[in-house]
Amino acid sequence: MSSNNISRRNLLKTGTLFAVSASSGLAFGNSFVPEAGWGAKEPKHSLPFRVSLNTSTLMAYKLPVDVQIEKVAAAGFDGIELWMRDVMAYLEKGGTTQALKEKLQVGYLKLENIIGFSEWCSDDPEKRKNALEQLRKEMTIIKELGGEHIAAPVMGISKLEPSKMGEYAERYRAILDLEAETGVIPVLELWGMGALHKVSDCAQIIIATGHPKASLLLDFYHVHRGGNSWDTVDVLNGAKLPVMHMNDYPSEPSYDKLTDADRVLPGVGVCPYDSIIPKLYEAGFRGGFSVELFNKGYWDTMDADTLLKKSFESSVLVLSSALQKAGYY
Repeated sequence: MSSNNISRRNLLKTGTLFAVSASSGLAFGNSFVPEAGWGAKEPKHSLPFRVSLNTSTLMAYKLPVDVQIEKVAAAGFDGIELWMRDVMAYLEKGGTTQALKEKLQVGYLKLENIIGFSEWCSDDPEKRKNALEQLRKEMTIIKELGGEHIAAPVMGISKLEPSKMGEYAERYRAILDLEAETGVIPVLELWGMGALHKVSDCAQIIIATGHPKASLLLDFYHVHRGGNSWDTVDVLNGAKLPVMHMNDYPSEPSYDKLTDADRVLPGVGVCPYDSIIPKLYEAGFRGGFSVELFNKGYWDTMDADTLLKKSFESSVLVLSSALQKAGYY
């Protein structure tokens, strides 16, 4: 595969990031059909998106994964993102994937995604080989839980080399091919302070794979932290994005000085939701907005249930307000 060329054939095969998607966005008009995680619970909102929770938000409370699921369900969320390390800790203590799957079903929670870390994009072939084996095992577990996605951030390299973009696409394609075995899709994740911090680089890699299941995981904080513009987010095909991390960020410090701990609840910071959410909707996004926070100030001043309540309510308010102002709600 050429390192820099995005061929028309791959663009058509992937059918992925750049959208002829506006037509799907307006089909709903002002009438939304809520989607609960497992199609049974009456949701606490009428949004055209799921409102979900990434359990990083609960990290400081040191809750076992089964308790995390219970609390997230009780707070009214539609979906959940679990961390693989928490799932593994539960299994190592004698728990089963079937028990966790049943708990998700009882709580009517869609398993949006699993957060995992592997060096699938390393320049070291041995590390990539080990990462493939790791991902194969993790994907098998995810499938048993009823999930379909695992986050795939770029780790093991400090910066992207423009001359190697084709190689990065081949490495992503290699883990995408595991979907045929496992039924689980690795979703390329942008990290604002990492090697892959530009949305344009994500698009180039994804399209160059030529893989129909290639997808992208964005995060409001990370997109800002990486110095990206929101003005062209609607160029992406939102229908291909299964989940997006929901959070906000302050006006200070400057974007390039922000850390994970600076993320705040939706609506508390300066993220321009009123323009972004309608763009995502028009581009076809109907997935889950999953609250992901690492805020020590919240952990020190709120218990888990209070933080979950605020996370859910602030997300619904921000999303509803943005759609309403745009005339969609």
